[in-house]
Amino acid sequence: MLGEPEYNMNELFAQLGLDSSDEAIDSFIDNNKLAKEEKLIEANIWTDSQRAFLQEEWERDAEWVEVIDDLNVRLHPEA
Repeated sequence: MLGEPEYNMNELFAQLGLDSSDEAIDSFIDNNKLAKEEKLIEANIWTDSQRAFLQEEWERDAEWVEVIDDLNVRLHPEA
């Protein structure tokens, strides 16, 4: 029997089809800083399917919302 999925940054990146190692996540964030006024899901760093996943999970206020919010904060260092 499978346990409850973990909702953390590593699992979010895996869900998005990205390298989910700590080093890869740090590198992604360091290399993709967003402008203060740029919305996370409007950023050109996502594929259409990644953007759709982020949007759907945010709108559903799903289990991923805290992790997505954390990613948003980390990508907006000037906010």
